[in-house]
Amino acid sequence: MVAKINIGSNLYGALGYNQEKVDAGLGKILGANLVFQPADGQFSVTDCINDFMQFVPAHFRTEEPVFHVSLNPHKDDVLTDEQLADIGREYMQRLGYGDQPYLIFKHEDIEREHLHIVSLRVKSDGRKVFDRKEHERSKAITIELEQEYNLHPAEGQKQGEQWELTPVDTSKGNLKNQIASVIKPLASMYHFQSLGEYKAVLSLYNIHLEELKGEVKGKPYRGLLY
Repeated sequence: MVAKINIGSNLYGALGYNQEKVDAGLGKILGANLVFQPADGQFSVTDCINDFMQFVPAHFRTEEPVFHVSLNPHKDDVLTDEQLADIGREYMQRLGYGDQPYLIFKHEDIEREHLHIVSLRVKSDGRKVFDRKEHERSKAITIELEQEYNLHPAEGQKQGEQWELTPVDTSKGNLKNQIASVIKPLASMYHFQSLGEYKAVLSLYNIHLEELKGEVKGKPYRGLLY
């Protein structure tokens, strides 16, 4: 099982990305911690954000407070929703997020079912969740879970989804190259169900998208502005 961690500042984008999957019938909520979980799975991003933020103080120093991880079992692993939810909870507990608000989503948009978990890296007292050597600890946890759930080992497996690209940073310049390094891989890896879903994913990387329509010299045109 491969875990891919992404941290950022856009909680709305992370939740919106997962909501698009649920709304399109390509995903579902498997579990929640300290967040209201609608029985029909049709959650409101705004309501969820309110649930998340009520557990953290109004002011905190962490610049990137959002934790978003995908857990990718081997394509030959056959797991029930209950098992997947248990794996998600165990992973979060062992990584140090057991007392944090989080939502566990299952995605069914590709052949291999996998999890996405959205949480916060800020504790109720304003301190950051311990993240020293987080990727190394995460890898050790996935190995433990593979053994406990008799999963195929991650070694030799493709590194799961590649949605964890580098967000655009305006302070670094070369905006055109930075944007291209995000949208080109996304275009090759995914078939988006709607423009809204595409916008939600791009927002994770600090990219805003607008659809342009108009007419020039009597000829209609349509385009996308990043």
